[in-house]
Amino acid sequence: MKLFKKAVVALGLVAFGAMAAQAEGVDEINPDVAKRLYNKDMLDPMQPVGPSPLRDFKAKNPPPWKIGYASSYAGNTWRANAMEALQKEIIPKWKDLGLISEVVVTQSNLNDSTQIQQMRQLVDQGVDAIFVCCSNPTALNQTIKYAYDRGVPVFSMTGYLTAPTAVNSSVNYQVAGFEIGKRMADELGGKGNVLVVEGIPGTSGSDSQDRGVKAGLATAPDIKIVGSIAGMWTDQVAQGEVQKWLATHPGKLDGIVVQSAAEMGVIRAIKQSGRQGVKIAVGGERGALCTWRKNPDLINVAVQTWPPADDVNLIWRIMMRTLQGQGPKVQSVLVDPVVITHDDVMKLLPEDCDENAQNWLNVGADAWGSTEYLNQFFVNPADPTKYKP
Repeated sequence: MKLFKKAVVALGLVAFGAMAAQAEGVDEINPDVAKRLYNKDMLDPMQPVGPSPLRDFKAKNPPPWKIGYASSYAGNTWRANAMEALQKEIIPKWKDLGLISEVVVTQSNLNDSTQIQQMRQLVDQGVDAIFVCCSNPTALNQTIKYAYDRGVPVFSMTGYLTAPTAVNSSVNYQVAGFEIGKRMADELGGKGNVLVVEGIPGTSGSDSQDRGVKAGLATAPDIKIVGSIAGMWTDQVAQGEVQKWLATHPGKLDGIVVQSAAEMGVIRAIKQSGRQGVKIAVGGERGALCTWRKNPDLINVAVQTWPPADDVNLIWRIMMRTLQGQGPKVQSVLVDPVVITHDDVMKLLPEDCDENAQNWLNVGADAWGSTEYLNQFFVNPADPTKYKP
């Protein structure tokens, strides 16, 4: 596995556009990171990257803190794996450290109004901080202000919120999407018909990645996007949508770019159709990676954009640092995607791996916002696990 920063140099992406004038907070981080991940030409134009208003934030209570997780969806393998990491690893660890008392979890099933109501209830129940996942980037803004005015900061993993006081963390989805699209174009020799399977349209993570994918495919003029459908980050949905698309489009198809968690559904749809030789972008689902292990011609590399345990661990550490008064400098903490080769998969998965496995590959905190990496994003950086009030 390797961080995308090496691939960026190899692909010459630094020449993709001139550096933009940087926001104040970004000026304070490592210039190489700013150039690679905060370049306006490779950044969702709505991604908040200004100075964080939480720079001088002080928690309203000493630890142990009560945390709210206002989840917006629980219907796919990614969410299940993120929840498992939260319940089995993160909560026990931080309780043992004496820094949290409990985590209250709510589910809104993609209903913004329900999520807003649940977040307000969490504030009124006395939580010290709230984190969310993959939510509507603008619908929660008034609720985030409601929380902030009562001393409760809101954090967003795997997708940004546009409220100025929110702190976000994720991979740079546009960079990751570009990497996936460009590699598919290269793999097809710069010519062919490609179907794009988005995630949940309207969410920042899906829209940003989709923009990057299509920009990457556009680097080859003879690549034609023959369809764009929504897989809803869910294997069953993606399988059904791809089956319907294939049934009405009998022409030549050379590749499918799909956002996880949906590649297992896409693989099943292609198998059922009987079509041969279709390249399929693989993400982090272990079942899909297992299929790739057994079928090396499926794709050349897999790009990790959102390992669930690593993503929840990343926003958690950012939240703990903020409650400890470390002072986030920037509204969004972005990390590099991780590229996995077939040789990596041969080592990571056993020969008898399960093509229907529902769990995910995680790359580890050292590759997904290490302590040293996160230090640059805080005014008073320190290891959050060693905090003494």
